[in-house]
Formats: sequence, C-alpha cells, structure tokens
Amino acid sequence: MSTKALSITRIDNTHLVRCGHANWVLVEEGSDLTLIDGGYPANGGDVERSIEQIGHSIGDVRAVLVTHAHIDHIGGIADILTRHDLPVLMDPLEVPHARREYLQQLGPVKVPLLLWRRGAPKWLFDVIGAGALKGAKLPQAQAFAEGSALDVPGRIVPIPTHGHTDGHSAYLIPGAGVVASGDALVTGHATSRQTGPQFLVCPFNHHRAATDEALDAIAATPAGTIFPGHGPAYEGTMTAAVEQARAGRTRMRP
Repeated sequence: MSTKALSITRIDNTHLVRCGHANWVLVEEGSDLTLIDGGYPANGGDVERSIEQIGHSIGDVRAVLVTHAHIDHIGGIADILTRHDLPVLMDPLEVPHARREYLQQLGPVKVPLLLWRRGAPKWLFDVIGAGALKGAKLPQAQAFAEGSALDVPGRIVPIPTHGHTDGHSAYLIPGAGVVASGDALVTGHATSRQTGPQFLVCPFNHHRAATDEALDAIAATPAGTIFPGHGPAYEGTMTAAVEQARAGRTRMRP
C-alpha cells in the first residue's frame, strides 16, 4: 500500500488530489461525495486517506466516476471495491474496457518508445511499484445516461472526449467551474519536458487524431479551472488551455 504524501487543491466543493504519479478528484455536496478516478492499485488506501483529510469517510461516497479505464485511473478503485460496495459509472463506450473485454493501454511492446525521454526510467520504476503490472478491472462498471447532468453529488456533467481511449470522458463540475479532464488534457507528466496544458506523449494515446479533436469539447466548456489526470491544477480559460496544448504538440514525438 502506498504511503506517499497527498497534495490537495480545493476550488469550492471540488478537490484535486495528487499522489505520486496519480491524480483523482473529490466532489462534495453536503455530506455526500463523488469520486472521479482512483490512481494505481497501490493508491486505494491513499484515496481513502484523502477522503478523510477533507473531513469525510468512504461511506460518504455515493458514486464513482471514471474518465477512462487505464490502470493509473481505476487501480485504486478496484482495490476499494474489495472492501466497499459503490456504484461505478462511465461513458457507455468505456464500460467494456473497464470490464477488460479488451484493453487499450500502453503495453510492454511500446514501453521502449518512452525510455529515451528524460524521467521515463524513474517513472517506470515508480509505477511498477504502484502496481502498474498487476492489472485491474471493474466488473461492476455501468454506463451513465448520456446528454445531461448525472444524478450524483455535484450534479456532474460528462464531456465526451473520446480518443485517449475509445470511451474517454472528462467531467464538468458546474458549481466550481472545474473540468476534471482525465488524460484528454494534462498539465504535466514525468515523461514530458513541457509544463502547462498539453497532450500526453504519443504512445499513451489510443487514437492520436481523435485525442486532438476531443479538445474542442473542452474548449467549449464554461469553466475556469482544469483538474487534470496528471500534473497540477490549471486556472484560465479552456480555450487558452487547448490552444497551448495544440501549440506544444509539434514537440511531441511518436
């Protein structure tokens, strides 16, 4: 189990938790919580610690939302579900991925494409320690109803951002003006030399062109903060964030 330090950034009712190489988001509504993503398999206990640090308990979680079913986003959720029964919701296209009917994830064959990057060897060592090779799946995964705010604490609105995986979804938390962007748009990563809004480097994205196109949906979102899947919070317009990411893509290498 991980015992890494937690860094928590709060905007109104919404909290970005950063722990090692993983981020997740907690959204409050009164005494209830929604959890968005959950880090690596070793982060299950860290998610529960973060919930306690903002004054709640795991019993306050009414729903878990998933941006996409990569190991660094669902591993901690899978661990928590061994101890607690929680509803897990995501884009309909992502459900079979979360159930591991197929897998769209960086595998051993593509790892050499990353190792030349500064920071990548240490990142690989760290994430293996966090359980990246253990695998995880969510047989409890269910599809949310598309096209409207979800009936979960925070009245969160899904933003289809397919591309990083076929069913990737970002989420708008309207009361806070925050977009939980998952891996559609990040602000840093151990394998990147860039800072600020950016794409993950190419080997991480299932469909590169679709990942780019998906940012149009984020640019159109009425929000002033991004809580990304990797990196620190970003404050500014969504249009500016998308423009910065696209301007930096020329420095991304396949």
